[in-house]
Amino acid sequence: MSATLYPTLPHPEPVAAPAARLALRTDGTSHGLLDGAWWPRSRDLLTELPALTDVLDPLWGRITRIAVNPEHWPVIPGKIPVDGHIVKAGWFTPEIDPHTLLLLSYGTGRWDLLVIPPETGAESAARLMAAACDHDGPPLTASALIAADAARHGVSAADQPLGPDEAWEYEGGAPAMSAAVPRQSGPHDLASRLIIGM
Repeated sequence: MSATLYPTLPHPEPVAAPAARLALRTDGTSHGLLDGAWWPRSRDLLTELPALTDVLDPLWGRITRIAVNPEHWPVIPGKIPVDGHIVKAGWFTPEIDPHTLLLLSYGTGRWDLLVIPPETGAESAARLMAAACDHDGPPLTASALIAADAARHGVSAADQPLGPDEAWEYEGGAPAMSAAVPRQSGPHDLASRLIIGM
């Protein structure tokens, strides 16, 4: 009997998941209906939530529960494994805005994030992230912010075609540096919000 020997192949290095694309209010008070904005890369909660909790757990305390509207999430698992713990997920149709992610941290608090559709272009996403963290004007729901941005700029954020760099990132490439949020002037500039993964 003979055996065929193959050379030992090196073990592939694990690839780190891309950082969550996120903008959060940093002043500690919520003047509106939203505490920030999240721009996931897909509509897969199992894939997207671990990167989000990696950022939020140290800032807000361990995220233990989330709730979403199922309109934009095709699959909502009851339990989502994240780094070191499980996040329980629920869904509510009339109670939660379709573009909102509700997060709960046991004993710490509740936060609502605008969920920017994954297929949104970088420019529209930057405007929506800034609007979700803005302190001026009347408080708007997540869907109202998206509708206002579409009306102001003449096209829905989700309908804009992706540029080559954005398409590459959306399909799993490295984050494009051109996706950075532009600096605003005035008292409510980037110092009033934390921007991650842009």
